[in-house]
Amino acid sequence: MAPSLKGILFMCGGVLCLALGDAVTKWLGEVHSPLQIIFFRTLVSLPLIVLIARFNGGLRTLGTRRPGVHLLRGLIFTATMITFMWGLVLLPLATATAIAFAAPLFVTLLSVPLLGERVDRPTWLATLLGFVGVLVVVRPGAAGFQPAMLVVVAAALFYALTMVTARRYGEGEHLWAMVFYTTLVPCLCAALTLPSVWQTPAPLHWIGFLAGGVLGVGAMVGLTQAFRYAPAAIAAPFDYTALLWAVLLGWGFWGEMPDPWVFAGGSLIIVSGLAIAYQERRVALNRRPSL
Repeated sequence: MAPSLKGILFMCGGVLCLALGDAVTKWLGEVHSPLQIIFFRTLVSLPLIVLIARFNGGLRTLGTRRPGVHLLRGLIFTATMITFMWGLVLLPLATATAIAFAAPLFVTLLSVPLLGERVDRPTWLATLLGFVGVLVVVRPGAAGFQPAMLVVVAAALFYALTMVTARRYGEGEHLWAMVFYTTLVPCLCAALTLPSVWQTPAPLHWIGFLAGGVLGVGAMVGLTQAFRYAPAAIAAPFDYTALLWAVLLGWGFWGEMPDPWVFAGGSLIIVSGLAIAYQERRVALNRRPSL
């Protein structure tokens, strides 16, 4: 099998795991606090991450020279999980997924003040198009507006901060160390809140908590492997298959059918993301020294 095809398949598999994990979270969130869901999800994920690291470089890959950075990123990611899970419970699955696609747009905006990067005009125009798409989905002031939409926008912003800090401080840190500590901090934060949010799970919910953790790790492995086998410009567009899965899962389990504004705005956000990815690849190719 060609490496690029392997990368595409890994990306599609990872995205499917994400979509299924979101559906499980939405279901559990009807009964349990996001903090309790975070605790069990990360508690299941941590030993799996350690096991993967053990067979991909050894446990030494979990060592770090920047504990403070990992604490900061973990706290930001905790905020990401809380806001996104909250939004999932309150919104149709496809609507929350479409808004969450705004994260790469925030990465572009934040890369200027936080990373000192220069953004060219085509990328700015693509980013502006993406935010127009977000406005089309959210529709502030219109009858279809729900305050929970702003919660998911906040989740996209927090996730972008997680990505930007990885780019700024990730040099010299192993991938598995960054994944491990970004999972450990939310687990510890959620554990501290358990006495105040605890709701005894039904037997079926225990399976949901286990599935959420396994699917989270499956998504991480799939996305990581995707970029190992295929160039980002080839693999990244398949990330947007998440919207298809979200529509199908939302319709199949909750009878949700997004209105045309969600599809229209989601399409603008996807086109924007693809344009940004294309422009970044084009700039990177132009920077390569000619032989």
